[in-house]
Amino acid sequence: MKSYQVVALAGGVGAARFLDGLTRVIAPERVYIIGNTADDAEIHGLHISPDLDTVTYTLAGIANPEHGWGIRGDSFRCLEALRRLGADTWFQLGDKDLATHLYRTQRLHQGATLAEVTAEITRALKVRSTIVPMSNERVRARICTASGELEFQTYFVKRHARDRVVAMRFEGASEAEPAPGILNAIAKAEAIILCPSNPFISIGPILSIPGIRGALRRRRDHVAAISPIVGGRALKGPAAKMMKSLKLTPSAFEVARLYQDFVGVFVLDEVDRKHAVKVQSLGMRAVVTNTIMSGLGERKALAKAVIREL
Repeated sequence: MKSYQVVALAGGVGAARFLDGLTRVIAPERVYIIGNTADDAEIHGLHISPDLDTVTYTLAGIANPEHGWGIRGDSFRCLEALRRLGADTWFQLGDKDLATHLYRTQRLHQGATLAEVTAEITRALKVRSTIVPMSNERVRARICTASGELEFQTYFVKRHARDRVVAMRFEGASEAEPAPGILNAIAKAEAIILCPSNPFISIGPILSIPGIRGALRRRRDHVAAISPIVGGRALKGPAAKMMKSLKLTPSAFEVARLYQDFVGVFVLDEVDRKHAVKVQSLGMRAVVTNTIMSGLGERKALAKAVIREL
């Protein structure tokens, strides 16, 4: 197997922005990305992998810069036509984006694994890093709310994360296996980075696959995590809101507590410097730097700061 020197655990937009910086400060071929697939969904008969695609499009240089997801300059004529036919079109799928989902769905029906299809897509889009799904098996995030259980995309996109979350589960995770190569990549990596992603619904599903958390524990001194919570707020997505619903204080320190058994270095933003001592009390090394990636310069600077610590 090819020797990967940096392994990254990734969700969607926040992770993609960090990885864009990382692959500009070290050779992209050195980066092995484990993507979350618990928010995958079947929509209009197609297999959608939002986090895998967001990272892929970003590293291919074609992502929509405004949203961070989807393809730059895409149109939505197919969706408009579906709407006229009476279809429910709450999930935004651009015309160029649809090509990815059509290809993925066809290849899966032909018997290819999700990892094989992901490799084919990234190769076609000339992504030089390796992107693998956390598992080839079907794992789905189920959000338990005060009024019942919701499929993740229904909770997040259709209902705009307005439901109070009381718990969550990852259907199929306990029977799933890590995609081929993941455990070996973690064992051999010089550095392992948890991108700034939602700890519950982006990183959590990856950790729920049997064997992955244990593999990270064995490499704890080489594992760094970047807090997705800055100043008590999530810069992207519902992480802070979910923490409040689960009766946790939305803070970088609370994220550190979730990771303390397998993370040796925890990266906080300057505004959370006051949490550094508490983070160190968990047995982690606290690193304080600017984690807000407002542009390419900040993405690269954050990547350099993290790599330096590992």
